[in-house]
Amino acid sequence: MEKLRKEIDSIYKWDLTKMIKGDKEFQNLCSEIDLLSNKIKKMKDHILDSSESLYCYLETSSILNQKMETAYVYANLYHYQDMQDQKGLEYKNAIQKLLDKVEVDLSFTTTEIMSQGYSKIKEYIKSDDRLKKYSFSLEKTFRYEKYILSEKEEKIIAEANRAFGTPEDAFSQIDNTDINLGTITDEEGKKVELTNANYIKYMTSKDRNLRKKAFNNMYTYFKSHINTISSLYNGCIKEDFFSSNVRGFTSPLEQSLYADNIDKEFYYNFIEQIHKYLPLMYKYIKLRNKILGYKSHMYDIYVDLKDINQDSLTYEQAKVHIKNALKPLGQQYLKDLEQAFNDGWIDVMPNKYKRSGAYQWGAYGYMPYVSTNFAGKTDDVSTLAHELGHAMHTYYSNSNQEYIYANYPIFLAEIASTVNEVLVDDYFYKNAKSDDEKIVYLQNFLDKVRTTIFRQTMFAEFEAIIHDKYNDNVALTPEVLCKEYYDLNKLYYGTGMVVDQNIKYEWARIPHFYTPFYVYKYATGLISALSIAYDIINGNKQAVDNYMEFLKAGSSDYPLNILKKANVDITDNKTINKAFSLFEDKLNQLEQLVEKKEIKDE
Repeated sequence: MEKLRKEIDSIYKWDLTKMIKGDKEFQNLCSEIDLLSNKIKKMKDHILDSSESLYCYLETSSILNQKMETAYVYANLYHYQDMQDQKGLEYKNAIQKLLDKVEVDLSFTTTEIMSQGYSKIKEYIKSDDRLKKYSFSLEKTFRYEKYILSEKEEKIIAEANRAFGTPEDAFSQIDNTDINLGTITDEEGKKVELTNANYIKYMTSKDRNLRKKAFNNMYTYFKSHINTISSLYNGCIKEDFFSSNVRGFTSPLEQSLYADNIDKEFYYNFIEQIHKYLPLMYKYIKLRNKILGYKSHMYDIYVDLKDINQDSLTYEQAKVHIKNALKPLGQQYLKDLEQAFNDGWIDVMPNKYKRSGAYQWGAYGYMPYVSTNFAGKTDDVSTLAHELGHAMHTYYSNSNQEYIYANYPIFLAEIASTVNEVLVDDYFYKNAKSDDEKIVYLQNFLDKVRTTIFRQTMFAEFEAIIHDKYNDNVALTPEVLCKEYYDLNKLYYGTGMVVDQNIKYEWARIPHFYTPFYVYKYATGLISALSIAYDIINGNKQAVDNYMEFLKAGSSDYPLNILKKANVDITDNKTINKAFSLFEDKLNQLEQLVEKKEIKDE
């Protein structure tokens, strides 16, 4: 049974008091937000009176947004650490209600700023040096000029947005609070409760029947809620189309990519390019089957190819491994990383009602926070390193950019995290003491490509197919959703895999689908990270310097331009080919080790 949060030692918990000390401070912050919002309301019809009035608005808005971010992040982190704690739920609901009010009250601002055209803004910037720091931010705002509606229409949209988000919130309750996956019998013959937190533990078990039972329990639960979840996802897609249609975008995809200045053709080209490398995926599945000695089912995909009898790792050991693995990033990076381990950034252990999975989140002016559900596996070391990659990206962006440019875009968000993962994989492989260990660590790398490039691209293709069907007036019934997802699994895994019927319900447990057209960025992120990490591993000093500049850049330019600071052009198919050349090299190394072992065994 999982421990209650109060039973977890404080050394394994994050310290949210470094952001907000308690109830009184939270309430005071909410009051400050309300006052600043009212101050901006009084600027209505006067924002563009002069460069001074524009500067006053931008400065006040920046302070307001920073305070809203702090309150919002704190409330959600407090809630996520124990989702049955009523105080956290009260914080979350209170700040969401306040932010909804602010959005409605200040819905006039963008329309007013754009009312006199970009030329007027550029005149003010030219005449007032204080406005120069806002130049790029204002440029991005005016890119949306043709998609901004009248003040009255913007207010209607803001009111409508207050009802949005309900599908995602309801799904979160189904996936976290209300979830009941039943019990299974573990390797020791004990009855244990299956949870989101321990699911992957049993999916990596050497006991194949246990894996199958855990797999079927998981998807039996989601099958029992498939009608409800299908309705929720339909609601989310309706929100996507409402937002894109009312603003005049051609599709939710175009709207999702617009902020990053990326053409929607890139999205489809990327999926098409990944399809070309599916034969490598099929080769990997067949090699797995050869090593395991049977044709794999979907519940076999996470099991280690070799049992190297690893002892369960302590959190303290994990920290040592991570610091050793990240040495190629330099002494300054390691020194800054030490703060994460010593200053209350990390919530390490699972507890009952804690949000599933691992994530990083932070607010400007405060430390970034990391949450994991550490279980002592090598994979947990990689997961922790991944989230610390996010945290260090946040730390460097916040430390080197003004607030308005500190929050790096989602397109770049997975690069720092996956660079860390690749370095950890390389570290474990180089320190392997046997061929079996090398096989396991090669598998870690290959599985990273499988799950982060192939699988996330499969998710991205599912989103595109489902949104296109909705646009074509196809009813998105549970049957349609499940069939499309099942067929994609058959395409991506090939004939070497038994694609079990229950996998068709997997889409129903993917929370990222509630943020449209997001998941492909995991795939582009790993492809970019492979390019960066291998230059660093090969001792390219300039690669480290370039990478650090990338980490510090925040959102100070469009993401493709920022990525070029790290010498990566993700729009070039050669970059994708480079990543898969590395994948193929590792696949060939695995094949050679297996053949070597077969010869030795004869």
